[in-house]
Amino acid sequence: MSETILRDGDVLVRERGALRRLTLNRPKALNALTLDMTVTMTEYLRAWAKDDSAGTILIDGAGERGLCAGGDLRALYDAAKSSDPLPQNFWATEYRLNVLIAHYRKPVVVIMDGTVMGGGVGISAYAAHRVVTERSAIAMPEAGIGYFPDVGASYLLARAPGSLGTHLALTGERIGAADGIYCGLADIHIAADKLAEIPSLLADCRTREEVQARLARMSTPPASGKLSAARAWIDACYSADAVEEIFARQRASSSEAAHAALAALQRMSPTALKITLRNVRAALSFNEIEQSFRQDYRISLKCIAGHDFIEGIRAVIVDKDRNPAWRPDRLEDVTPAMIDAYFKTVDDLELKFDG
Repeated sequence: MSETILRDGDVLVRERGALRRLTLNRPKALNALTLDMTVTMTEYLRAWAKDDSAGTILIDGAGERGLCAGGDLRALYDAAKSSDPLPQNFWATEYRLNVLIAHYRKPVVVIMDGTVMGGGVGISAYAAHRVVTERSAIAMPEAGIGYFPDVGASYLLARAPGSLGTHLALTGERIGAADGIYCGLADIHIAADKLAEIPSLLADCRTREEVQARLARMSTPPASGKLSAARAWIDACYSADAVEEIFARQRASSSEAAHAALAALQRMSPTALKITLRNVRAALSFNEIEQSFRQDYRISLKCIAGHDFIEGIRAVIVDKDRNPAWRPDRLEDVTPAMIDAYFKTVDDLELKFDG
């Protein structure tokens, strides 16, 4: 069955039989998401939802390096410096796209090959069929740049086994296929050299049951993960209610991995760490994913207007000195009132969803 290109550019749009395919097409930028890309994806998904000829939706990334490394941080930085409303528009469009994928009535398959970070987690974590490979590297490393794991990730991380979600949210640790499945961020492992067969295999599929059966034929067990074996020290440390107490438990732990995690956390924005912990804890009480996205939107608007997120992008992306100057730079100087401000309503800017 032949494939037809419907659109070229930063999002490559194709069809093969009943299959509709969206390929993030910025491989040199690790397929980092831009506002235009999220707009394009949303438009096609909405059109296909009403198109009886469209069956399964496949989302993947161009190149072999990854699905998506996240949002275009340089664009957010430049916009913040010039008071451009792009960040506000980008996050609103991105989060609505994520929720659209989550509630999509037709099967959505996302290939989480290679790097899957930030916005890449957003477009994959709520899909019906989340495929990982031996090359998958999933992470939410935002606290390292003065931000927090957004795109509704806290909703899923809060529901990971034990305190694994808190560990991943705070440290930004990269995990592979087995751990991604174990933590509820992925579903099925397929070898990378088999990925090219997926479009033709799904070309006539119209139901989740059909898709699941076809993918299962290609599935193989992933290599063993490491998080299950680390549960003892992770649960002991990250079950604490405050970042300061997590640090104290890591210092007192007999696990070398706990000490390594502490060393990583001590380099991160104290404000971002406290925001992240509160966000994950709050998400556990939510009964719908939209609640997490609304909360993430409030926090994001506060972050782009503040110091640490811009400073983190400067240090990692712009000047690349890897030496951010956090304000405040000590956990004890980040007060509850300061963190409360990130979670307050943004009034007329509150994020709304269709339907």
